[in-house]
Amino acid sequence: MKIRKVLVSQPKPASEKSPYYDIADKYGVKIDFRPFIKIECLPVKEFRQQRISILDYTAVIFTSRHAIDHFFHLCTEMRVAIPESMKYFCVTEAVALYIQKYVQYRKRKIFFAATGKMEDLASSIQKHKTEKYLVPMSDVHNDDIRNMLDKLKVQHAEAVMYRTVSNDFSEEDVFDYDMLVFFSPSGVTSLMKNFPNFDQKEIRIGTFGSTTAQAVRDAGLRLDLEAPSVKAPSMTAALDLFIKENNE
Repeated sequence: MKIRKVLVSQPKPASEKSPYYDIADKYGVKIDFRPFIKIECLPVKEFRQQRISILDYTAVIFTSRHAIDHFFHLCTEMRVAIPESMKYFCVTEAVALYIQKYVQYRKRKIFFAATGKMEDLASSIQKHKTEKYLVPMSDVHNDDIRNMLDKLKVQHAEAVMYRTVSNDFSEEDVFDYDMLVFFSPSGVTSLMKNFPNFDQKEIRIGTFGSTTAQAVRDAGLRLDLEAPSVKAPSMTAALDLFIKENNE
């Protein structure tokens, strides 16, 4: 069966120059964009149950823009005034620059990993071992940062400030796709929540990342396209090749 309509579980690209639009024009397919998940800030009442006082900490470690948004949102909700002396440690330069949305960017208090790797960030933290670190995170996370900070023997606490929830479909939504593309295990979970009787039949499923691919298999579904690969390092490159082979 030819692929004529694809659902990509991400927000619509901001630019018309997106490779997805090139694929749509090239093969005459319709590509819709709709996230299966959304990020929500934890309500203040739930956050307070963790018994964490933000002002007890002198440094914050940010791993994403979501972490920055929800950290400052909670501070505003709780009327917590962040002192000028607070230091910020970010996993990438892009995340560090995003802080300008909330505070004035000053090199002496904002640090980032030049390589985008946690090991590089660890060296910056090592130079500021006397700080007390707070790590805003999602309800779904691993212990990599905690283990790193434990190894460095610095004072720290992890605080759940936001969570991933399913982006529900309504009964009026027409779900008539030939292919679904997922980028996270949460997206696969949302599919099964929205459509508990989902029957894959001829619908193809593509994924990006090994954990997302495994989530498809764990859900008892057939995985038809897995990226990245040697031939296709990106999802768009993989999708291009896949549609070309299937629609010939």
